[in-house]
Amino acid sequence: MNMKRVHFRSSLVLVSCCLLLLFAPIAAAEPGRESVSTHAKAASLIDVESGRILYSSHGDEPMLIASLTKIMTAIVAIEYGDLKSKVKVGKNAFAKEGSSLFLRLGEEMTLENMLYGLMLRSGNDAATAIAEHVGGSEEGFVHLMNAKAEELGLKHTHFANPHGLDAEGHYSSANDLAVLTAYAMHNPVFKEIVKTQVKTAGNPYEPWDYKWSNKNKMLRLYEGADGVKTGYTKKALRCLVSSATRGDQQLVAVTLNDGNDWNDHSALLDFGFNRFPLETLIERGEKLQGYELVAGLDFSYPFSTGEQERVVTELVLNGRPKTADSADKSFGLRGTLVLKLGGVSIGQVPVYEPGRLPPATTPYAEKYALTQAHPADNWLQAIGSALRALFRLGAEGGGSHD
Repeated sequence: MNMKRVHFRSSLVLVSCCLLLLFAPIAAAEPGRESVSTHAKAASLIDVESGRILYSSHGDEPMLIASLTKIMTAIVAIEYGDLKSKVKVGKNAFAKEGSSLFLRLGEEMTLENMLYGLMLRSGNDAATAIAEHVGGSEEGFVHLMNAKAEELGLKHTHFANPHGLDAEGHYSSANDLAVLTAYAMHNPVFKEIVKTQVKTAGNPYEPWDYKWSNKNKMLRLYEGADGVKTGYTKKALRCLVSSATRGDQQLVAVTLNDGNDWNDHSALLDFGFNRFPLETLIERGEKLQGYELVAGLDFSYPFSTGEQERVVTELVLNGRPKTADSADKSFGLRGTLVLKLGGVSIGQVPVYEPGRLPPATTPYAEKYALTQAHPADNWLQAIGSALRALFRLGAEGGGSHD
């Protein structure tokens, strides 16, 4: 079986009459490690489109993460909050220790503007105010943070607060932060905030506006940089998550406890773009040679030299609908094409009868529909399951100076 960009050696597996197709989580192939190193205690590099970890050093070790915490704070607030709602600064947020927007007690600001202050200037006062506004209390919001971590499969992560000041039971790992950030970068609001270099916001107490410059120097140091967040406490030391885009490929780099992080991130991103370019294997609507079937999604993946030629596929077909009614409910869905590298699944693409492709969904919905293990006996149920998964509810030491 031969398609445009890759030679598929397919085996056909017929699945009995029901239309229950499980979209299993995508496993990453073993990353290459030999061509880059950092000064970090832990580091990770991920391709945003595929979720493949391209480099990891002590990537699953739980560590203090300082204000990298605010990546989770921001995405939870965006998903569960109303961006136009007014956040009021209460006594717990006012004059919060560490980095601050210097908000006044009782001051009100839109959630959207406060998120810019949170991510550009790392305001701990903003983090607390956002948490109380969206979660009802700081504790309630932290519950949402941990629920989201569980939903995303972050096994080495637990949050105790929304700002990242050192606290017992507050930690994450480089790999978990990479996965979290790749998820967050599929959200257009989050993506716009973290790439912003300067933001102005209304100031109710002064004749001039707030003006916040992004602390993330990577935005100015690295070509194509478009995020994400700095972090520092006396115990966590320097922490950084950066992102950059070249062409259609976006990468996210993470370092924890790294005294030379700006240079290390440039090296990590260069390594990823040069060693693992993103390649398109399948295009939506493309015909599977030898079958009256077409691909339902585009599929791209970052390959190192020689890997693309080793990709094999397995076509798994559903049983044919027994009635006209069940055929209508299937929306022409006939099965799935499983792509494997080294015996490990790297992705799955639904296949349809020609002329019966459902409407295209957003890349964000497509990606996370395929990473959730929800049964789908028809297209509407599959999309509904994906959307429910996406939007489900589920200080000791030095202050933060990042």
